[in-house]
Amino acid sequence: MGITEVKVAEVEAAKIEAAKTEATKIEATDSGILEERKQSIHLKNDAELCGGGIRCDSDSVSGAVSQRACVYCGARVVLNPITDAFHIVHGPIGCASYTWDIRGSLTSGDDIFRNSFSTDLREQDIIFGGAKKLEAAIEELAKTHHPKLIFVYATCIVGVIGDDVEAVCRQMSLKYDMLVIPVKSPGFSGNKATGYKMACNAIMQIISKYKDQPKVKGINILGDFNLAGEMWIIKNYMKKIGIHVCTTFTGDSSLETLKLAPSATLNVVQCAGSSVYLANRMEDEMGIPFIKVSFFGVDDTTSSLIRIAEAIGDEEVRQKAIRFCKEKTDEIEATIEMYKKNLIGKKAAIYVGGGFKAISLIKQFNALGIKSVVVGTQSGRKDEYEIIENIVDQDTVILDDANPAELEKYMKEKGVDILVGGVKERPLAYKLGVAFCDHNHERKHPLAGFEGVVNFVKEINESINNPVWQYVRKSPK
Repeated sequence: MGITEVKVAEVEAAKIEAAKTEATKIEATDSGILEERKQSIHLKNDAELCGGGIRCDSDSVSGAVSQRACVYCGARVVLNPITDAFHIVHGPIGCASYTWDIRGSLTSGDDIFRNSFSTDLREQDIIFGGAKKLEAAIEELAKTHHPKLIFVYATCIVGVIGDDVEAVCRQMSLKYDMLVIPVKSPGFSGNKATGYKMACNAIMQIISKYKDQPKVKGINILGDFNLAGEMWIIKNYMKKIGIHVCTTFTGDSSLETLKLAPSATLNVVQCAGSSVYLANRMEDEMGIPFIKVSFFGVDDTTSSLIRIAEAIGDEEVRQKAIRFCKEKTDEIEATIEMYKKNLIGKKAAIYVGGGFKAISLIKQFNALGIKSVVVGTQSGRKDEYEIIENIVDQDTVILDDANPAELEKYMKEKGVDILVGGVKERPLAYKLGVAFCDHNHERKHPLAGFEGVVNFVKEINESINNPVWQYVRKSPK
């Protein structure tokens, strides 16, 4: 074959490849899915497991309208429930407004954490720098409230203009003899999971100073934020089976309780997405091992309590845990069965923050006879997606970092009866005439523990079987 023939063949091959690419793009457009997003969407009947094939734990695709929050928001949601902490948002007022009172965390002590403080950076500050404004804000808080602990969040614009937030925090800490901790959280530095790490690093700055204190036979609970009092429910369970809780991260915690964390012999991680990084650092630097648990659903709550008792290494506590779980299960069994007959055969879509919660929800729905046909998370990891794939039925759609268009497409295709998600997903569900269950920060009733199972089943039943849907779905387009 001559040189001319080779070139012609190469050109023809290139044309064929270009045509294939264009056809793929057209297919992607027709299906409503961006080409770059296809690797983050998986069907159960594919040959390869999600954990090896799905694109996850990465930055969002530009222009995809991700449901994720930013780095700053990720840091704020972890640190916000510390009841006696002050939070200064170094940035425009919108950042402080976006996360004001962001979690429905309850407190048995101070409630200053429900306030939000901002340096309210304007155009002039962005040009000439905002460090002086930050100093003034810390000075005002120090003189007015005499705080023990202040977190200072560096937002996007601060990352751009280069204010030396760390230097200001050091200076103010020395001047007023209080902890002023910088939290590096400009939104462009990663995603919400990056914010979790920044928050964990801030926590380590607090507790590392106390790592040499004597050990006690007790646990820390990581990744529970006392939404609707859920931490109190779990702590009560621990008390009944004879396990001491040293401190909690970060629901209903305070500076003084956080200082006790290094004394624990075991860390129990509820929300792996937000707290497994902290657990790893505490294991490496303080020698505290950890186990992952979930207190959502009968099976997971039972398994978690028994596993904690086994990890503590106390057979008497283990037997108490087994008896306690049986008693609680027997108490709620009749209630669950009463509602279950109304739910068998229904279809659910799940879109939540972390993989651990999605896994627990799938198990709860399976126990109620409800099929989970669409499952997505904002920050799930490969190992969690493997578990999800193993416990859902064939043809279940599994998504990472989904956007509203994708959720709408697959909810319509699968004919779902209810969507479990957060506040950003609620309008989508109602627009489609689909029932909704809030499993995020804003809810006012607990869904964890055995009490939470009853609340969950009641809400699912009342939402799915509300007569309003028969009228909404039949209404003219």
